[in-house]
Amino acid sequence: MNITMLKYMGFLTTCSVFAALTSIVWQAFLSLKQLNKLTTILTGLLAIEKSLNRDWSAPNFRVAIGYGACTDLVINATEFLNYTDQIPKQLNQEFTVDEVNDETELLETFAYYFQKGAAAERTIPNSTLFRNLIRKAKRGHHGNIQWQIGGNAPLMGIRFRKEGWDVLLGAHMSYKLRRLVPKDIRIAGDEVPEDDIHLILEYKAGETWGPFTAPRANRYILHNDQTNPYLKSLENLEKAIKDYQPHLIVISGLQMMDSYKFEKGVRESRLLKVMQQLTNALSQTLLHFEMASYVEIELLQQLKRYVLPYVDSLGMNEQELENLAQVLEFGRTTLASDCNPRLAPTLDKMRKILRMLAFDYYKYATKTDKTKRRLLTRIHLHTLAYQALMTVSNSNWKNTRLAVAKAALMANRYVCQMDTINPEASSLILDDSFSTSLNKTKAQRINFNPQNPVACWMETLEIEEMKRSIEINICVSPVLVCRVAKKTAGAGDNISAAALSQQF
Repeated sequence: MNITMLKYMGFLTTCSVFAALTSIVWQAFLSLKQLNKLTTILTGLLAIEKSLNRDWSAPNFRVAIGYGACTDLVINATEFLNYTDQIPKQLNQEFTVDEVNDETELLETFAYYFQKGAAAERTIPNSTLFRNLIRKAKRGHHGNIQWQIGGNAPLMGIRFRKEGWDVLLGAHMSYKLRRLVPKDIRIAGDEVPEDDIHLILEYKAGETWGPFTAPRANRYILHNDQTNPYLKSLENLEKAIKDYQPHLIVISGLQMMDSYKFEKGVRESRLLKVMQQLTNALSQTLLHFEMASYVEIELLQQLKRYVLPYVDSLGMNEQELENLAQVLEFGRTTLASDCNPRLAPTLDKMRKILRMLAFDYYKYATKTDKTKRRLLTRIHLHTLAYQALMTVSNSNWKNTRLAVAKAALMANRYVCQMDTINPEASSLILDDSFSTSLNKTKAQRINFNPQNPVACWMETLEIEEMKRSIEINICVSPVLVCRVAKKTAGAGDNISAAALSQQF
């Protein structure tokens, strides 16, 4: 090998080393730049959170929350469920079911939602199958399971209490479960010998199960409830509310009615009781309905009739938003949607829901139930990447910007299970700018300012059929996404309650 060739090879080696070092330095620069951005966003959100000027000497706000409670058995999904080659590699909606009747349906349905990173919840009507799953979890995974208090109402109630509210909780629960509820939360409901159990199968982003990889952290919930589908604490809560006079009533847990085998007319009669509880509320009491995972179109149609016309506020995630929009517009359900939806189409769906429910409100405004129907004035959407809150101007909802910041912070705190947010353990998914709508004639481009991370703007929502318009306020905040999720079940309940707690 001649000297020229040796020099040339030396030159190539030097260039390669220089390129590698340049790449390392550049990546370090980008990482530092991103960390600075995350830190700036966090500082901005914390500043907004601290801006609430509340008179702490005044009596606490009061919230009444129904219905039900359960014990959550939390376990890692990919360790608990055994993948088999019999599961098809390509899964579509035909591999999902409204209820799980055998192990094959369980594995195929789990695979469908796992590959999409979508939250899902299913009932197992076969009590023997469900007991066997619980027994398997206890027997084979002693060190990897957690027993926790569960149910939308208790989790939201505990969060409200932590935010300084007085709480009235409508739930039947055992003595053992009651000990997990803070003593200063008032319980309206009977003591029962055993609690319904929910099997929570959690997984992290990037986990694999056979050929499938989860694009985000989420959970798959299984249950075989015998108490919660009947909303057995409803009457207890109704009786207690009369003297309690809450500022806010939260309705949740109605998804436990989904696909449950009621005798004819029983479910509708219970939902009629829910409607009566809503319509009996004082006019100054605000009413919120927390959505959940629904698959049965008949139940969703009943909610459209008995619940949606009588509440002021809705809370939901991206799956539930898509489902509700489909039901209201086309009378059908959707099983799984994009787990990380773009903002423009998402905001359009929120506008559509608000517009359709406002149309129904004004349509019946001349009817005898005018004073009982309520105009929906608030929609809160919580997703992995961002929080979006839409409120009607001049409504009773205050502090929209503050509520969005609180929700964004709670998303990280709860999933990471840390009160102090660490930017280095977080990531940012939302883009630096976004369009407010897919309608190009009405859309505007909004750039996020890390120093003022909650973007807010006003719009006029036209209801052409009624020749009416509604002024709305929209606020959006990025979420500092927890990189290593410690807990996903109950995140929506905590996020929603945290936001509501700031709007009074």
